[in-house]
Amino acid sequence: MSAISYRRPDEEVRSLPGDLRLNRRWITDGLLAVFMSAMLVLMISLPGEETIPYHFLFLSLTIVYGFRVWPMWPTILVALAVTGTTGWVLGDRVVSGVIDNAELAEVPLMPALFVAMVWHARRRAEAQRQVERMADQRRASLEREREFLRDTSHAIRTPITIARGHLELAGDAAVVNGVRLHVDVALRQLDRMSALSNRLLALARLDAGEELNRRPTDVAALVAELGRNWTANTDRVWLVGCGPTGQVRIDPDWIELALDAIVENAVHFTASGDTIRIGCTSAPGLISITVDDSGPGIDPEDLPYVFDRFWHRRPEHGPMGSGLGLPMARAIAEAHGGALTAATGPDGGASIVLSIPRSR
Repeated sequence: MSAISYRRPDEEVRSLPGDLRLNRRWITDGLLAVFMSAMLVLMISLPGEETIPYHFLFLSLTIVYGFRVWPMWPTILVALAVTGTTGWVLGDRVVSGVIDNAELAEVPLMPALFVAMVWHARRRAEAQRQVERMADQRRASLEREREFLRDTSHAIRTPITIARGHLELAGDAAVVNGVRLHVDVALRQLDRMSALSNRLLALARLDAGEELNRRPTDVAALVAELGRNWTANTDRVWLVGCGPTGQVRIDPDWIELALDAIVENAVHFTASGDTIRIGCTSAPGLISITVDDSGPGIDPEDLPYVFDRFWHRRPEHGPMGSGLGLPMARAIAEAHGGALTAATGPDGGASIVLSIPRSR
C-alpha cells in the first residue's frame, strides 16, 4: 500500500533548520521596517501628498501581519509607534494648513484596519493551533491503536500454537468416548483465534501505511488459482470463470488475502449444495472481481455495517467468523485505490465486488 504521510505543509516549514526559519522571520520583519521607514520619509518630504505613503505604510503593516503574527506586546508597541508618528506628521500638516482637517479622519481609520487584522489573524492562529493539537492527539491515538493491534496479534500467536500442538497430540491419542468431540471444538476455536490474530496484524500493517509490492499480475489467472484452492471443498457448487483481464499492477499477495476472506465469508453463509460464483470482468480502467453466493443474503438494514470491524452476521450453517475478514478486504481494496461493495446477488444471496483501477 502506498505509504501514507500525515505531514502537513506547515510541518514541512517547521522541519527546516532553526537558523533558516529565524533568518526568514528577520528578513521579513527587516524588509517591512525598511519599507515603512521609506513611506514615513516620503510623508515628511512630500507636503500635500502625505496620505498616499501613509496608506501604503499601513497597508504593508496590515498585510504582513496577516501572514506573520507577532506576540501581543510587540504588536501593541509597533501599532502605537506607527500611529503616533504618522498621526504627528498629518497633524502637523493640518496645523500648517497644507492639508484639510478632513484628512485627520485617516488617523483612526487606518489603525482600526490594522487592529481588525490583528484580531482576525490571532483568532485564525489560535484556531490553527487547536486543529494541530487535535490532529496530534488523533495521530497519537491511531499509533497507539496500531501498536496495540500489532502487539496483541503477536502475543496471541504463541499460546495458540502451543495449545494447538497439545490438542493435536491429544486428538491423535486414544481417548475416552466424547473427549474427541471436545478436542475438535477446541481446535476449531483455535483456528478462529489464529485467523483473528492474522487479520489483526494485517489490518495493523495496512493502517500503518505499509508499502504495496505492486507488480504486473494476470488477475484472471489469480482468480483461477483461487478457485482451484477453494473448489477442493466439494460440498458447495463452485462456478469459477473469468474473461481475459490482461496485466494489472497490483500486490497479488494482498489481493489474494482479500479474496480468500471474501470467499470464506460466502462459505460461512452457505450450506452444502449451495452455489458460490467467482468471476471477474474487465472495463476501461477498472477490474472487478465478484463473489456471489446463494445463501440467505444480507438484510438491507445490515448493509451499512457489513464492513465494520468486529461486526458479525450470525451464519445459519457455517462457523462464526472473526468479524475482520471483510473489513480487511476493504482496507486492501482501498490501499489499491479501489473499493469493496456489498449487494444482493443474482441467486438471492450476498454479492461482494472488489474493484481495482488499472492505472495506479
